[in-house]
Amino acid sequence: MVLGMRRKLSQFKQWETRKLFATVLAGKMIGIATVLAAVRGFFWLFESPAGAQTKESIPQQLAHQVSAINTVWVLVTAFLVFFMQAGFMALEAGVARSRETVNVLMECVFDTCLCGILYWAFGFAFQFGLGNGLIGHSYFFLHGIPSTYDYAGLGPDTGVAFLAFFLFQFAFADTASTITSGAMVGRTSFKGDILYSTCVSGFFYPIFGHWVWGPGGWLATTMGWFHSLSPDTFFRDFAGSTVVHTVGGTIALMGAIALGPRLGRKFKRDGGGPTPPHDLTMASIGAVILWFGWYGFNPGSTLSGMDFEGIGRVAANTTLAACAGGLIAVLFVYPRSKKWDLGMSLNGFLGGLVAITAPCYWVSPAGAVWIGAIAGIVVPLGIDALEHLRIDDPIGAVPVHMLAGVWGTLSVGLFATGGYGVNGLFYGGGTDQLVSQAIGSLSCLVVVGGLAAIVMFAIKAIPGEWGLRVSQDIELEGLDIHEHGTPAYHVEFGMGMTYMTPAGLPGRAPIPPTSDRIDSSV
Repeated sequence: MVLGMRRKLSQFKQWETRKLFATVLAGKMIGIATVLAAVRGFFWLFESPAGAQTKESIPQQLAHQVSAINTVWVLVTAFLVFFMQAGFMALEAGVARSRETVNVLMECVFDTCLCGILYWAFGFAFQFGLGNGLIGHSYFFLHGIPSTYDYAGLGPDTGVAFLAFFLFQFAFADTASTITSGAMVGRTSFKGDILYSTCVSGFFYPIFGHWVWGPGGWLATTMGWFHSLSPDTFFRDFAGSTVVHTVGGTIALMGAIALGPRLGRKFKRDGGGPTPPHDLTMASIGAVILWFGWYGFNPGSTLSGMDFEGIGRVAANTTLAACAGGLIAVLFVYPRSKKWDLGMSLNGFLGGLVAITAPCYWVSPAGAVWIGAIAGIVVPLGIDALEHLRIDDPIGAVPVHMLAGVWGTLSVGLFATGGYGVNGLFYGGGTDQLVSQAIGSLSCLVVVGGLAAIVMFAIKAIPGEWGLRVSQDIELEGLDIHEHGTPAYHVEFGMGMTYMTPAGLPGRAPIPPTSDRIDSSV
C-alpha cells in the first residue's frame, strides 16, 4: 500500500499530471464559486437582508415605524383600484364588437400580469427609487427596501408598510396600461400588444411618474428648465389626471393613429358614424364599477387613514364631479339627436372622474361641480374631433382620459382654493400655478406622445405576427377565433344567433344543414 502511494505521488513530477490536477482543481473551484455566487444572487434578488438587530439599526427602525391604520387604509384602497380592472374589462368588452370580446378580456388579464412582473423588477425602481430628477435607480426587484416608504429619504415617512405602498402603486400602473388598449381594440395583434404594453408598464408610465411623484422628480421639485417661468410653484397632480390618465390616453392616441381605423369603419363626415356597442348592459356595469373603484383611486392617494377631513373632501369632490360630468354630457348632446344617450352619460361621468383626479384634494365642492361639468362638454367635443379627423377610438379612451385629464390638470391652477397648500387663479392665487400645470401637461403630451409614436410605428413596421396590426383576413374573421381559439358567445342547439345585417337591420344567422346541426338529444 505504501509502495502504491509513493508511485502516485511520484507521478506529480510529470508535467501532464500536474497540468491535469491543476485543471481539475481550478474547475472545481470555479464551480463552487459559481454556485456560491448563484446562491448569493438568488437571495439578493428575492430577499432583503434580514441581519441581526444592531445598535446602529435601532434609530433607523424607529424612523420607519409602520402605521397600522395608514397601511390598512392604503391596502383597502389598493384593492379598490385593482378592482377597476373588472370595470375596464366589462366596459371595453361591452363597447367593442362581439367578435373581439375575448381579445379585450385577454388583453386586460395578460397586461395586468405583465405589469405586475415588470413593475416589481424595475418599474417601481424607476418611479419611486432614489435617483435624479429624471429617473430612479434603487429598489430593483424590491431589494433593500425599508419597513415603510419614505421617498428614499428625501420626503416625509408615509408610515405605510413598503410592500403595501408598492401594491397601491402597481394598481395605478396597471390602470395606465389598460387605458392604452381601449383605443386599439379590434385590429391589434396580441403579440404587438405585448410589445407596446411592455413599454407602457415598464418605461413610459414609471419614468414620467417619477417626474411628478418620485423622490427628486423635476416637475415636483424644481420645474427644471422652466423654473424661471414659475419660480414659486411646482406641478401638482394629486391622484393622476396627468400621471395616469393623460399618459395612458396620449399613448392610446398614438396607437390609434399608427393602426388606422378598423376595416369597414365609416366616419360621420363620410356618411357613417361610430360602431354601436354590442352589449350596453355589460358596458354600463363596467363604467359604474370604475366609478366605485375611483373611491380608492382618489381618497387612497392621501396615503393616510388619519386624514379624516381630507379623505371626506376628496370622496365628496369625486362624487360631485362625476355627477356633473354625466348630466352635462347627456344634456349637451341631446339637442342633436333628441335622444337620451346612455353611452354619452357613461363617458361623461368617467370624464368628470378623470378631471377631478388631479385637483380633488385642493378644491371645494362647488369647484368640483364646475370641473366635472366642463369635463362633460370636453368629452363629447373630443369625440367629435376624433370623428372629424378619422381617428378610430372605439372606447373613447382619448377624449375621456387624455383630454379630460389635461382639463383636470389645468383646473388645479384655476379652482384650488388656497386653503390646502395650493392656490388657483379664481381664488386670488394668480397665474403661477396655472403656468406650472400647463408645463407639466405639455411635457407629458410632447415627451410621452413623441416616444409612444416612435414605439407604435416601429412595432407596426415589424413583419409577421409581432407587428402592431393583424392582417385583413384575421380582422374580418375576428380576433377571438384567430388569436384565442374561441368566441365569447357560442351558438348552442342549432338555434342560430342574432346579428346585424349590412343594412343595419336585425337578422338571423342561417340555420346549418341537418347533418351539421347539434343533436340536442345527446
